[in-house]
Amino acid sequence: METKSSSSMSTMILHNAVIVTMDLESRVYGNGGVFIVQDQIKAIGQSADILQQFSPLSEQIIDLRGQILLPGFINTHVHTSQQLGRGIADDVDLMTWLHDRIWPYESNMTEEDSFISTLLCGIEFIHSGVTCFAEAGGQHVTGMARAVELLGLRACLVQSTMDCGEGLPASWAVRTTDDCIQSQKELYEKHHNAAEGRIRVWLGIRQIMNATDRLLLETRNTAKELNTGIHMHVAEIPYENQLVMDTRKVDHGTVTFLDKIGFLQNNLLSAHTVWVNHTEIDFLSRAGVKVSHCPAAAMRMLGFAPIKEMLDADICVSLGTDGAPSNNRMSIVDEMYLASLINKGREVFANGTTDPTILPAEMVLRMVTINGAKSVLWDNEIGSLEAGKKADLVVIDPFSWTMVPAHDCISSLVYCMRTENVVSVMCNGKWIMKDKKIVTVDEKEIISAAKQASSELLKRAGIKIPNRMNVL
Repeated sequence: METKSSSSMSTMILHNAVIVTMDLESRVYGNGGVFIVQDQIKAIGQSADILQQFSPLSEQIIDLRGQILLPGFINTHVHTSQQLGRGIADDVDLMTWLHDRIWPYESNMTEEDSFISTLLCGIEFIHSGVTCFAEAGGQHVTGMARAVELLGLRACLVQSTMDCGEGLPASWAVRTTDDCIQSQKELYEKHHNAAEGRIRVWLGIRQIMNATDRLLLETRNTAKELNTGIHMHVAEIPYENQLVMDTRKVDHGTVTFLDKIGFLQNNLLSAHTVWVNHTEIDFLSRAGVKVSHCPAAAMRMLGFAPIKEMLDADICVSLGTDGAPSNNRMSIVDEMYLASLINKGREVFANGTTDPTILPAEMVLRMVTINGAKSVLWDNEIGSLEAGKKADLVVIDPFSWTMVPAHDCISSLVYCMRTENVVSVMCNGKWIMKDKKIVTVDEKEIISAAKQASSELLKRAGIKIPNRMNVL
């Protein structure tokens, strides 16, 4: 990178780049430039025009030498507190995964564990080009917030909230509905708009099997009062739908019941949403609910989500990785590749026909950029590269064996790009990774701390990993 001045980072030009804007017109500049002031994009266009107009005002000029400039990627469903539990729940069914592994793990976490876990998870995010994520729920939001502030990322954080259900750890089973609502209000007051406005606090419902009707309705009302979002796991497995039918007396499952009680709103981020029928897809669409599709986690133990039908119904679908114990890989780059292939393959499985046009590269790229921004209710500031939006962006090097030749830029980004092609990442106008080196935290120190914290946590939780290969 060539710089005009190193004295200040408050104004800069990035030029000589292939800029994929993801704006309403899907503009791509073959040789584009962007002018950034503080945390905001002030102008974007052809390199020559940007240089001519803004060079005198810029304290730093960076030649990207033909690399690709994109909006920062957005991961809309992840449990950052589960990063220390990577590999503890492989090859088991969902209820065993939840009751015997994840809940013992999470209930034994300290705030410091959550802090370290989120740092470790954030390192992987940054290396895969993520600048913003939607937390799906953990026990120590304050630990998460500390980590997000240090990493320089943007996030919507939630507490994992439950007030009923079987199999809950003893320390959780005593929580009342009032406790659940009050603790989230306090977290909102403490952390919402913290870290230079990079942190937002949402309300969380872990799942309907652990939520009373009152918790659902109080959560809906509180979110409206605070003008914030709700993040909830929805219709993950057939057992969930059957339980809702048996206990809530509806004719299908979770989405049908949530529609019946008026819970479906345009501030709801519905994670997974695998087992839904056509009527329920209409419910989601009509209410403006956003859906986070997590292809790796879904294929591991949930099933084929009807993503094509949701998109056809104009539902805003984005992509998430889920947590490390249900995916192991926190790379949104991998999820892009999987999302396209899985949804093409689902058509073959479901109908016995092939349709390679399902979920084309352009749509997949939208799912991790502007659709992601809409899903986290932040699309007025992020999700596309446009004047007036935040300077959240990622630099991709396409000149390696993984992407050469790049005949079609958009296609190459979805089908060829790998994590190692992500070179530099900026969030809120500040570099958080330059030339593949994270500049906000010490990776080696975090990895070392994570190894120790994870070992101690598993001992406290009494979790033993099976000796599969008769290791001596």
